[in-house]
Amino acid sequence: MKLIHTLFLYFALSSVALAAPGAHGPNGEHLDALGGHVHSDAGPRIETFTESFELVGHLQGEELSILIDRYATNEPVLNGTLEVELNGLKAPAKFHADHGDYAVDDAKFLEALAKPGKHSLIFTLAVDKESDLLEGTMEVKSGDAEKGHAHDDDHDHAFALNPWVIGAVIPSVLLLALAIVMMRRKPKAGK
Repeated sequence: MKLIHTLFLYFALSSVALAAPGAHGPNGEHLDALGGHVHSDAGPRIETFTESFELVGHLQGEELSILIDRYATNEPVLNGTLEVELNGLKAPAKFHADHGDYAVDDAKFLEALAKPGKHSLIFTLAVDKESDLLEGTMEVKSGDAEKGHAHDDDHDHAFALNPWVIGAVIPSVLLLALAIVMMRRKPKAGK
């Protein structure tokens, strides 16, 4: 019976470790996507931050999708007002409550941004009674515009196992099999 309790504790602790990746990477960078919206790494990307906010944007297909959170807490910044500027060309970013992101879909702006090269962007954010300017550079390489399209991102969408999951699942299955064998084993006579 003690073996069963030990195995139960092992499974409980290993599942918690797998389910809790945390909001920050090994160098303190924020990794979580906001609002449950996950960006692919298919298109050009921009990351920038200030003392108050951090921003991650992806040029994907027909839009520039932008996630913003509070730098200190990683709390999503929702329902704000965001404007993006590129070489004097300004475009508003609409907030999408279903994804928790802001999106620029202005055709003229996106055409300028999709050209190969390094593009300096200025993001003007206003939320509640706060406002901030975030600046960053997005590098667009030849072919990135096609690659960033949602249905033509040049990578396999097949299911892939994370090595950490494999490292936890295989030992767990082996321990479970051992426990089953141990429970079915009949004690020898005289013991």
